[in-house]
Amino acid sequence: MIEKMKFVSLTGPRGDIDRMVMRYLSKYDIHLENAMTELSDVHGLTPYVQTNPYKGLLAKANEFAALTEKGAAKADPVTLPLDEAIDLIRMLGADLTELTDKRKTLLLKDEELSDLIKKLTPFKEVGYDLRTILDFRYIASRFGRIPRDYIDEYRDYILQNTNTITIDCSQDDDYLYGIYFAPRSEVYKVDAVFASLHFERYYLPKEYQGTPDQIYLEIAEKKAENDRQIAALDDEMKKTLSSHTPALLAAREKLELLSANFDVRKMAACTKNGSKSDVFYIVCGWMAEADVRKLREDIRDDKFVTLIEQENEEVGVKTPTRLRNPKIFKPYEMYVKMYGLPNYREIDPTILVAVTYSFIFGIMYGDVGQGLCLAVFGFLLYRFRHIDLAGIIALAGVSSTFFGFMFGSVFGFEDVIEARWLRPREAMVTLPGVGSINTVLVCAIVFGMFLVLVSMILHIINYRRDRNVEETFFSTNSVAGLIFYGTVVFLIVMVFSGHAVPAAGIFIALIVLSVLAMFFKEPLTKIALKKKGPKIEGGIGMFIVQGFFEMFEVMLSFFSNTLSFVRIGAFAVSHAAMMSVVLMLAGAENGGSPNWIIIVLGNLFVMGIEGLIVGIQVLRLEFYELFSRYYKGDGKEFVPSLTKRKTEKS
Repeated sequence: MIEKMKFVSLTGPRGDIDRMVMRYLSKYDIHLENAMTELSDVHGLTPYVQTNPYKGLLAKANEFAALTEKGAAKADPVTLPLDEAIDLIRMLGADLTELTDKRKTLLLKDEELSDLIKKLTPFKEVGYDLRTILDFRYIASRFGRIPRDYIDEYRDYILQNTNTITIDCSQDDDYLYGIYFAPRSEVYKVDAVFASLHFERYYLPKEYQGTPDQIYLEIAEKKAENDRQIAALDDEMKKTLSSHTPALLAAREKLELLSANFDVRKMAACTKNGSKSDVFYIVCGWMAEADVRKLREDIRDDKFVTLIEQENEEVGVKTPTRLRNPKIFKPYEMYVKMYGLPNYREIDPTILVAVTYSFIFGIMYGDVGQGLCLAVFGFLLYRFRHIDLAGIIALAGVSSTFFGFMFGSVFGFEDVIEARWLRPREAMVTLPGVGSINTVLVCAIVFGMFLVLVSMILHIINYRRDRNVEETFFSTNSVAGLIFYGTVVFLIVMVFSGHAVPAAGIFIALIVLSVLAMFFKEPLTKIALKKKGPKIEGGIGMFIVQGFFEMFEVMLSFFSNTLSFVRIGAFAVSHAAMMSVVLMLAGAENGGSPNWIIIVLGNLFVMGIEGLIVGIQVLRLEFYELFSRYYKGDGKEFVPSLTKRKTEKS
């Protein structure tokens, strides 16, 4: 279901905005809109420009909090006064300034040493003094790496140029590391060639004496000593912070809340109060109707805050969508959002998707044992890891278990319990003019027809809300399409059930009239809307040709969409067939003694492979055969703009 929204504006003295946000607005979820844009027709509006005073303090609080013990207790950020929080951060900053400055210097040095170690590592096997190599008088040397994609070109160049010598040192999955030497008088030419081969030069330090391996060890020792100094500083800072940890963590949380909520100014505007010199803020956005009622009660006695409500139709921006569904159906919102969030005027299809998806999955995968495994596995995963797909699997498993009882199947065994309805592979029905056909396939087609009719009804409701005459009355999935398809379905059911069709002429007339309505949908729409001008664009001939092919496509889509639901019955039959193969391989047919290892492995294989395929096929039916008929999914998501505080204390 889509939660009812209300567009509200709050206004008051400019300097009172922080109190209003913290005392009132931060208790609720609000999707803010840019007041400058939304109220563009209001004269004298200016942006609310002000620097966030909490960002610097919050950065320091985060720096100090990173040095505290993980999981340390904290005070209540709601009851901690703001002045005390700010004074605490400033006091700690003054006490720890020297230590933090030393730590920053050591961290920069650590980064420099780590970079040198990284550069020296590929050249550790070079057994020559590095300073000597770098100080050759007539020969220039270059350390670096080249991408593996250019190694062949690099080899060709070396073979063709005798004035360049290379040493390959090491390589990994992406690069070849090495050194090249060239005469100093020509090195600029060689550098240009290697640059074209994407050679990345490493600048190694000259201040160290020894081979790269010796220098590597020397720098590694320096880094270890530097790390020890950083650790010692951290311990000293932790000791200083230990007595202030609860208040520090509470202050950081309070500053996070204040800093985030301060940014409400980015969406606010300022205006003069008539002829007065006082400046007022304006904040506007979307709130749930229930929250608006509570907010109205909150500010009833507050003379500094004014709440203005507007009807959604009067607002120039799109109403955001916030889904509110029962917890059992909540996981299926993932599938809905994959296709697109419903717009505010649409019907939320989540519950319908949950029911139809689980129902169809259960028919295609009907087995008591495997269904219970899916249900338990999905429930546990959803309970402890909160994965939406796991919740879908759990509900699908429950449906599979139910249809397992209907089909009399337990881990593929069909002689353990009696089928409450039918055996998918064995049940047959005779249809007039067709002959004997599998019952499950017939039921799947009938069920598909029912779902198509439901989707067409939803299409009519959605477009009726949008006041779209053509899509409500004359298009493929409109009233005309519903009459056509519903009449055809009724006639098919009557014929194949062996009943005579009453008043056949009336039904034929309904079919003809509905087809004509769909054929002439454009001129009929213009007539209904009383539009002036030609009712048919492009001439009669072109209109008839275009209409003919459109109607041919419509009839073909009705047929193919209906036939697509055969897969429901086909998978129910194939599931039973696959399990019979497993039982045959295990020697469990005809009362034989089964090989339980094959039984277990076969069930696991079928559960994995067929479960994945069935899940995808059901989702395909939902998206292509149902959603495409009634669902637009072009909604704007409701995103709370403020950090909601945890209690209602001010």
